[in-house]
Amino acid sequence: MDIRAAVVDLDGTVLSGDELIPGAAEALERIRESVEHVLFLTNNPTRPPEAYAEKLQDLGVLARPEEVITSCVATIDYLDAEHAGETVFPVAEESIVSQLRDAGVPLTDDATEADVVVAGYDREFHYHDMIAALRAFEHDGGEDVAFVGTDPDRTVPAPNGPVPGSGAIIRAVAGVADREPDAILGKPSQETVDLAAERLGVPAEECVLVGDRLDTDVAMGEKAGMTTILVRTGVTDERELAESEFTPNHVVDDLAAVPDLLDEFARNE
Repeated sequence: MDIRAAVVDLDGTVLSGDELIPGAAEALERIRESVEHVLFLTNNPTRPPEAYAEKLQDLGVLARPEEVITSCVATIDYLDAEHAGETVFPVAEESIVSQLRDAGVPLTDDATEADVVVAGYDREFHYHDMIAALRAFEHDGGEDVAFVGTDPDRTVPAPNGPVPGSGAIIRAVAGVADREPDAILGKPSQETVDLAAERLGVPAEECVLVGDRLDTDVAMGEKAGMTTILVRTGVTDERELAESEFTPNHVVDDLAAVPDLLDEFARNE
């Protein structure tokens, strides 16, 4: 099997909170020796690629901003393609809003001016945010107001256990508005598959995708036609693995086991 690129999840695969998972730095160094391209892909929309690259570099991991795609990057790319110049009402925390602003997305804090509602991770989400989102969808009948979510992750890892993620905010807005999102970006969306393929420039069958979640990482790899590798350092337990509709091609204990697997692929070409 000729593998030329590795798509690697971050939270739960490389990172646990703000710390490296043991063996991850050495594993990534060996992975880079085995493939031509490495792409870090995360459904965490709160940090821009530059911040992720800097964080990884501080931890001793080689990473460039152009090698990082976040769900916020995918959302901005989608807005540029499908809603260019339209006014966005964000239901998300400031870290996401600032990235939209920096990308030149027209923003408003007046829900009645919205052409698009973007919902995402928000650690200060409030009842009044649901009221505002409802007003956005109600004005002028609301039929022409688009509804976009940054990513589907309903929970995300935290030091004391999982906490609500972007998906929880999106479902709250969807519930009060009585409508489904027009698009949810991040893994495993087709838009994110296409964005990753564009960055890599490598056929999907020559890529591996490494991650800890079945419904996002493995699902995206299956959709794209990549070889999928599930690591056990994140959120997936044995019951979920047995019951999931998504089946990884390989299951390993951690990222440290991936380089040997790539070596095995190379021997079996």
